[in-house]
Amino acid sequence: MPVLHTPAHTAGRRPRTALLAAVLLLGAAGGAAVTAATATAAHADEPGWTAGPAAGGAGPARPYFYLAGPAGTVLEDRLALTNTSDREHTVTLRGADAYNTADGALAVSPAVPSPGDGRATAAPGAGSWISFGPAGTVRIPPRTRAVVPFTVTLPPASPPGDHPAAVIASEDGREAGVRIHLRVGGPTLAALTVEDVSVRGKGARAVVAYTLVNRGNVALVPELALRAEGLFGEVPGRTARTLPVELLPGQRVSLTEPWPGAPVLDDVDLTLTVTAPGAAPATAGASAWFVPWGIAARIGAGLLALGGVGLAALLLVRKRRRGGPPAEEEPVPAGKRAPEHELTGASR
Repeated sequence: MPVLHTPAHTAGRRPRTALLAAVLLLGAAGGAAVTAATATAAHADEPGWTAGPAAGGAGPARPYFYLAGPAGTVLEDRLALTNTSDREHTVTLRGADAYNTADGALAVSPAVPSPGDGRATAAPGAGSWISFGPAGTVRIPPRTRAVVPFTVTLPPASPPGDHPAAVIASEDGREAGVRIHLRVGGPTLAALTVEDVSVRGKGARAVVAYTLVNRGNVALVPELALRAEGLFGEVPGRTARTLPVELLPGQRVSLTEPWPGAPVLDDVDLTLTVTAPGAAPATAGASAWFVPWGIAARIGAGLLALGGVGLAALLLVRKRRRGGPPAEEEPVPAGKRAPEHELTGASR
């Protein structure tokens, strides 16, 4: 399962699928919100060829593909393959589904061998809608740029919303991926939830762990804020900040948020609030005890020692009370005891 990224050019490393860019197009009320990230071409681990969207006229180079249309239509675009070396390269092309890994990174599905001929095909999903026709394998002469057309056929029953995908170019185990932001027309829903909130660590190393779930049909870039209330009032939390994650529709990711303002001694109620363009705020909470166990252990040992001293004193007092008459007092003989007087009301 290759992860979409731009690998470092390191000799001897096996290349992995790279993402040409991470520019997110999100539908929002009243318009589209665009979040831009790195916009560089995807390269193989070793110099030789690059892959990217073909230029669309005199405008700037496109860092990704963006295609949209109603279900049942066929969309078209072009991929540019540039051979920068002095030898010929043979590159194989396929479509792939894009998804989130457990920690929020973007990855693409691996090739699935077709039954019978063993050739690699796209995994079932939006990647399988991409077709290069007879140009699935391209030979690129030295110092040459090849432009390869491809189509994306939206099935008539495809649901509305975002369907993340990518075009993968590969040769001899080296891969480069170009992201496709694909949207099927129709009603869109931006919705997410935050779950499984807990606190790990203590002091400056404390982190808040949580899970985000995209329950809508559009990709989201969440924003998170942390509020904390302790026994002694409000505890410094974290102001709202945009998370470095693109949460794809139907995906679940587990993340952690640093909390350098965590208290040393307190009982705290945490509230996490997550928002995204067009989505209602999602909240979840947790409770956490913060106890400096080193100090607590020393205090406990002192109290235990003090309790031991008090118990010893109590046992000594009880022992003295249970003993016989004092040694210096001699018992009085029975014959020398004073007579007992009978007191009655009758006169004698």
